[in-house]
Amino acid sequence: QVQFVESGGGLVQAGGSLRLSCAASGFAISSSTMSWYRQAPGKQRELVAFISTLGNTTYVHSAKGRFSISRDNAKNMVYLQMNSLKPEDTAVYYCNAYTLGRARYASWGQGTRVTVSS
Repeated sequence: QVQFVESGGGLVQAGGSLRLSCAASGFAISSSTMSWYRQAPGKQRELVAFISTLGNTTYVHSAKGRFSISRDNAKNMVYLQMNSLKPEDTAVYYCNAYTLGRARYASWGQGTRVTVSS
């Protein structure tokens, strides 16, 4: 079945950087647009960025210029490089395939927690 395993989160000071990784299994990401979402405490899960099969990237306004999504189809991995982190980036980050404006799969991984201190 489809599974996602996210890693790379942690505690970082404002202005710092983290690189998140997502290992997908149960399907080949090469045929899917892939995405990162995040869920801050007390808020709904929200889209952060997605990358098409051709490598075209799209970011929400708050992530533009600071985050970079990438993919390695051979390893079935997706990455999110996060720079210039802000306290408002504090959240649990998840990956999923992306289609028609929403997450493709109902199953989510455990996520990876990012905490940015001021």
